[in-house]
Amino acid sequence: QVQLVESGGGLVQAGGSLRLSCAASRTIFTINVMGWYRQAPGKPRELVATIRRGGTTNYADSVKGRFTISRDNAKGTVYLQMDSLKPEDTAVYYCNADRGDFTSWGQGTQVTVSS
Repeated sequence: QVQLVESGGGLVQAGGSLRLSCAASRTIFTINVMGWYRQAPGKPRELVATIRRGGTTNYADSVKGRFTISRDNAKGTVYLQMDSLKPEDTAVYYCNADRGDFTSWGQGTQVTVSS
């Protein structure tokens, strides 16, 4: 298992930027897929972006061209650079680690985008 701690959330105006970080309790060389998900009030949790060990990325259509996911395996950290933020991006953002035989979630970090 791996413990995950998110940081970097906050309040930002529409059009602004935030950078989320997810720190793992160890290196993440063996973690197949690292991802960011989000959950807005009254809505189910949804995929934002994932990045595989080899660097292949996948994004939700709603964030393509605005968000960028990256990972540093040696530091055990995953980042989510969020630009051109919109009020509809407001949600709790969760980090996920999927190694195949286990999956771990962080506690989440709140992102609020004001109009």
